[in-house]
Amino acid sequence: MTDETPHLDGTGADEVGHTHADVSGGRLRAATFGAMDGLVTNISLVAGVGGAGASAHTIVLSGVAGLVAGAFSMALGEFTSVSTQNEQVDAEVLVERREFSIHPQAELDELIETLQGMGLTEDTARQAADEIHADTDGAVNFHLTQELGVDPREQPSPWVAAISSFVMFSIGAILPLIPYLLGFSSLAAGLVVGGAGLLVAGGLAARLTRHPVWRGALRQLAFGAIAAAATYLVGWLIGAPIG
Repeated sequence: MTDETPHLDGTGADEVGHTHADVSGGRLRAATFGAMDGLVTNISLVAGVGGAGASAHTIVLSGVAGLVAGAFSMALGEFTSVSTQNEQVDAEVLVERREFSIHPQAELDELIETLQGMGLTEDTARQAADEIHADTDGAVNFHLTQELGVDPREQPSPWVAAISSFVMFSIGAILPLIPYLLGFSSLAAGLVVGGAGLLVAGGLAARLTRHPVWRGALRQLAFGAIAAAATYLVGWLIGAPIG
């Protein structure tokens, strides 16, 4: 008999459920890292060059150069790191497959012990392990998921990580340059716009991860302020070049 008793929230038993965000694709991490890095990098660069007394033209030139160099560096770094990670997982798949062919019983016993450690009785664990090992591909994936904490079938895309990082770094890096590109030559305006970007980016990241928005926004603003203050001080101490 189907339980159709309404729940406290007004839904039936067959309607209760939830969904999870995709945390395996690499998009959120790369995009967040790219945006934050672009903001902090160019806010700091603008603060440092501006603190040295450089002209608006020099600040824009430095900022655009930092944007291009940083965006490509981030994209290439993300592509390489994600590709290397995926290749390492692929290598572990080959190791596991070799163990399956050489020591099938040992792998089966290992899985039984793992399932028992998860709370199953020995008989239930043995039956479940036999069913899992009936499909070699599925068994290999299951073993690696349990042993390494990664599913070989759900590897992040290096292209997605690289493109996300490139685009978001560029967006973040352009923000502190906006006042200069609009014809203003105020260092304070550039830092304010960059600070607003840090607040928005930190708040959005916190919202996506279901953390307090205000805390994420202020935390990112604080990190950016520390970096900008340090580079401004360095620029001020060195001073603008003569001639």
